[in-house]
Amino acid sequence: MKIKANNYKANDLIKFIREYTGLTQKAFGEKIKRSRNAIQLYEYGQRNYDVELLLKIAQEFNLNIIIESKKND
Repeated sequence: MKIKANNYKANDLIKFIREYTGLTQKAFGEKIKRSRNAIQLYEYGQRNYDVELLLKIAQEFNLNIIIESKKND
């Protein structure tokens, strides 16, 4: 999976990652030590998450988070 995060809202990123793993909200939450309700709130954009959580998710699911500068044309 490769996405350009700039094109999406933060809540979409959590949902994309969860769907990529093929896990339910409950199972995904268990993997990252969050409740199903918390995952649901992240996905609906009703609760914000921090970079620490995103890094934890990346580590748990062996994902890379890459930040690169925009190329000047």
